[in-house]
Parts: sequence; C-alpha cells; structure tokens
Amino acid sequence: MGNAIAAAIAILGVMPSALGEGMVCAKAIEGISRNPDAVGTIRSSMILGCALVETTAIYSLLISILCLFLG
Repeated sequence: MGNAIAAAIAILGVMPSALGEGMVCAKAIEGISRNPDAVGTIRSSMILGCALVETTAIYSLLISILCLFLG
C-alpha cells in the first residue's frame, strides 16, 4: 500500500513537466508568428527546451516504477 502511494506522489512530477512543455511550444509559436524569419533558430531552441522538460517527466516515471517494484 505504501509503495502505491509513493509511486502516485512521484508521478505527480509529470504534471508540471506537461505544463512546461505546453508553455515552451506556445511561446515558440508566438515567437514564430512575430518573426517568421527566425523559424530555424526558434525551432531548434524549442526542440532543445522540450527535450530538457521531458527529462523531468521521464525521471518521475522512473522513480514511480522503482517505488512500485523495488519498494
């Protein structure tokens, strides 16, 4: 029972990650709409930002799996 609660608490780290990734994409679209000539630079920065934000979700998932099976 305690393992399931710990896994549920650990998986809560996915929520801010999803919100952050949505904000990154929204701001990238806003930047592209304001300056269409900078599409390449904005897109590469967005991909890097999304990758960094996504690692938070992957770490949360890994911790929750570890709590379930090793705890």
